[in-house]
Amino acid sequence: MAGSQGWRCLALLLLLLCDPARLSRVPVRRQRKGILAEAMRRLQEVFDIEALPHDVLPHRKPPQFMVDLFNKVADSNGITKAPGLLEGNVVRSLADRDYFDQSYFYFNISSVGKNEQMLKAELRVFKLNKNHVPQKSFWQHFLKVDVYELLDRGSKPQRRNLISSRLLSLYTEGWEVFNVTQTVSKWVGNSSTNHGFLITTTHLPKTKMESNFVKFAKSRHNMRDSRNAFLVLFTNNDRQKSSSFLPSSTVNKSRRIRDTSSFSPKDQIVPCKLNDLFVDFHEIGWAGWIIFPRGYKAYYCKGACLFPLGESLRATNHATVQSIVHTLKLSKDVSTPCCVPDKLSSISIMYFDDNENVVLKNYKDMVATSCGCH
Repeated sequence: MAGSQGWRCLALLLLLLCDPARLSRVPVRRQRKGILAEAMRRLQEVFDIEALPHDVLPHRKPPQFMVDLFNKVADSNGITKAPGLLEGNVVRSLADRDYFDQSYFYFNISSVGKNEQMLKAELRVFKLNKNHVPQKSFWQHFLKVDVYELLDRGSKPQRRNLISSRLLSLYTEGWEVFNVTQTVSKWVGNSSTNHGFLITTTHLPKTKMESNFVKFAKSRHNMRDSRNAFLVLFTNNDRQKSSSFLPSSTVNKSRRIRDTSSFSPKDQIVPCKLNDLFVDFHEIGWAGWIIFPRGYKAYYCKGACLFPLGESLRATNHATVQSIVHTLKLSKDVSTPCCVPDKLSSISIMYFDDNENVVLKNYKDMVATSCGCH
């Protein structure tokens, strides 16, 4: 990671904007190490990741549901195209962790933060088709499926609470989705109550089905099976910030840096405008665990905000007055307005966490879409 040229440039720029005098006071090797550590900490704040996944070599494919969801809400670069489609700003797909029993499903929800608001939880299981049906069952085309919350844990848990019931065709296969929001919300508030789910099947006349007669896809059969059960959580994360990872104190400092620089002759001055900036996750060492996108176009604003400010610069009234005061030298401490983004859009990122669960997050104010003088 430290050898990445793009990452070094980003980190050096961060330090220069924060305190350019430090570059001449700190030994180069220690300076670079400190830069990388501080920049990584700031980036983790922006992406709301407490600990970066280490040595992530996923053995699972992301569920097709999550891939389809990403493609609906974002383009190939992660730029959000349907902001109202997601419920909340975080979607988690948790893998089934019970490998021993065909009817039991357990999901580790410890990755959900206490600061997150649970909006919806869905249990998604794939009902397998039964190719051979005993003769005595041919008249019975439907079965009843019950989903229970387990109230204790053991080899044969007895206590359970019915969550959902429905009728299914005996001869078809496909995904079944059960709303388990109330139950999972309770688990998030008290993790010790999470003992998993139990799914049972019966004939309509209440005759118990033969053992393992109707099956749901389980992880123990194939770790890479795209039909394995998973729990999808839709939450709102209050910790996500809409501001840049540069501290607010750097604004005045960076202004002073611009003000003391010498401008070119007026016919060579480039006005404030949008410029290309591509953030490559491979360059910053995150390609191993980020699924989509591989990077995104963040863009940035650069250029002069000199009087007179044209309509294309979308200057605020305050910026217009400030530029006049600066031009007429009515106050020696007043600088020119700053060229900054005045419109920002969000991005969506899908990644594996340390437990190989798939997470889809929406991040506000990550892409500059237009610039103005402020």
